Amino acid sequence: MSPAPLHRPRRLVAGDRVAVVSPAGPSPAANIEAGLGVLESWGLEPVLLPHAAAQGAYLAGSDAGRAADFEAAWADPSFAAVIAARGGYGVQRMLDRIDWVRLRGAEPKAFVGFSDVTALHEAIALNLGTATIHGPMPAWSKFTTDTEMREHLRLTLFEPERVQTLAPAGAKAIVGGTATGVTLGGTLTLLASGIGTAEHRERLDGALLLLEDIGEAPYRLDRAVTQLRRAGWFDGIAGVVLGSWTDCGPEAEVRGVFEDLLGDLGVPVAWDFGFGHCPRSLTVPLGLKAVLDADAGTLQFGLPALR
Repeated sequence: MSPAPLHRPRRLVAGDRVAVVSPAGPSPAANIEAGLGVLESWGLEPVLLPHAAAQGAYLAGSDAGRAADFEAAWADPSFAAVIAARGGYGVQRMLDRIDWVRLRGAEPKAFVGFSDVTALHEAIALNLGTATIHGPMPAWSKFTTDTEMREHLRLTLFEPERVQTLAPAGAKAIVGGTATGVTLGGTLTLLASGIGTAEHRERLDGALLLLEDIGEAPYRLDRAVTQLRRAGWFDGIAGVVLGSWTDCGPEAEVRGVFEDLLGDLGVPVAWDFGFGHCPRSLTVPLGLKAVLDADAGTLQFGLPALR
């Protein structure tokens, strides 16, 4: 059975309160301050949750604290959105501490993040049935310097009908053709490490799978894709959209991995789609129906990301 489109939260408007949480790694105070300044310039009222500025060797405070912040933010009706400050590492460690049953009664809200936050996108989709937004985060080092990237996120949040079609300049086909499906995915190694957990998906029939990563050598990308393939993720899939592969090795070698492992699926596979850990990273809705045209290098959503 093809995955059904998920519930769309409402779009943002000036004056909205938004919760900023740190579900993974810590952020330098200067990065957080600068990122919050950008959100304020959009007319939002960003609120840093109690543990969001916590520091640690590679975690933003305790697992319990990070989980408590996310749960409190999602349950609070005064917040219109929950935005991850940055990725790093640590989301999977706190997922089982969240009371997902409690949160099912809360009004869905926009959720933004990527990288390690991929695990939280999956948890929200599977536990709450809510579409989310794979996009840049305010404490990410590139956020305050990349005007084009920020503007695409702002439009997605405030005027999503203006960015229903993604057409990155460098996109090209590994396997041509068109396909319709519901978008899901994120960082490849996070998806692979979720196999066998509470966020495990048995199959992705009819889905458009988005994949990207950073700092993974080609053989490690091969291992992660092979794990997903052996777990059945590509059985019945509609298409694959490949984003950026920053610091993963020579482009030809990285592309060769995906040609080898995905070229025989019989579905469209698009390359270099401009989302993930890259300059001018595109914001991409997850959990919504879209049409992929690998030859044209476009991904067109039938509805805006937010209602």
